[in-house]
Amino acid sequence: MTNIQSAAATAEAEGPLIPEGLPTEPRKAKPAWRSLNFGPRMWISLGIIGFVAALAFIGPLFYPYGAEEKVGSLYDSPSAEHFLGTENFGYDVLAVLMASARNSIIIGLLAGTIAVLIGVAIGVLAGYVGGWVEELLMGFTNIVLSIPPIVILILISISLQSTGIAFLKGVVGLALVIGIVSWPWTARAVRAQASSVATREHIDVAKLSGARTPSILVRDVLPYLASYAVMAWVLQLASAILLESTLSMLGLGPSGANSLGKQLFWALAFQAVATGAWWAFLPPTIVLTMISFGLLYLQSSLDEVFNPRLRRGKKKNLAKAAARRAEAARKLAENKPVEAIV
Repeated sequence: MTNIQSAAATAEAEGPLIPEGLPTEPRKAKPAWRSLNFGPRMWISLGIIGFVAALAFIGPLFYPYGAEEKVGSLYDSPSAEHFLGTENFGYDVLAVLMASARNSIIIGLLAGTIAVLIGVAIGVLAGYVGGWVEELLMGFTNIVLSIPPIVILILISISLQSTGIAFLKGVVGLALVIGIVSWPWTARAVRAQASSVATREHIDVAKLSGARTPSILVRDVLPYLASYAVMAWVLQLASAILLESTLSMLGLGPSGANSLGKQLFWALAFQAVATGAWWAFLPPTIVLTMISFGLLYLQSSLDEVFNPRLRRGKKKNLAKAAARRAEAARKLAENKPVEAIV
């Protein structure tokens, strides 16, 4: 037996050499969500949105008055019994505010989801397939974009209000109208992203493996667009709530249901501003501002979460990075070669 063979036999008998003091079991990989860095902006926006959601959906369970319960007269001042007074019909302003916020959020959720689904479907199909399909879909999208959306919303809302179908005149009908009108910008942006994804190597591998187009779109294209779709959905949600308020202030809001825009409409119609009844118009204005600010702030913070280049490190990591930069600057000042610092 040669020296090499004897050494191999001895190593096989002794087993693998593991240095003392090191763990024998491999470390478990951290979950993917642990790498996400939720910065202060994320928590601030979630706090604002959580407060408004709790006010809209949980508040009515504990508040003693209902939104349709008449408890006073025209514009009674705030008191210990009614914290925000009464509005023009004698209803408790806080009770109406909670119901209005709930309906506005529901309209925003439905309309935002519809707009994102339509926009993502058209954008992905146009960006991946290309050719005449892309020209046709993007041509239609450009035509819709050339028409001011508020004009379409007003015309469709007037048509729905004149129908006898309660379903279309209510919250769901208004959400459908807003969602159908709001999808073009999402479609254009998603089409650009899908065109970029369609040129990547894993798409070519999927085609060579015999995968069909629907399977490629669902398994290989949509996952790369998920982060952008989430951010687009947040923006669509904020836009839908503001559009609902605009239509409601014009008298085209949901029939038979409260909303933040309808509160402002009735406050203006009954001269709340002129009479100094601030509790009739200021609370819905503040809630609308909180919703739009919280959602837009959430969208900007999600960009940091999904984009690794924009993530902000924790204080400990920032301190270490600052110390490494200071050490490198000191060595440069001393005309010494800068060593690689890990």
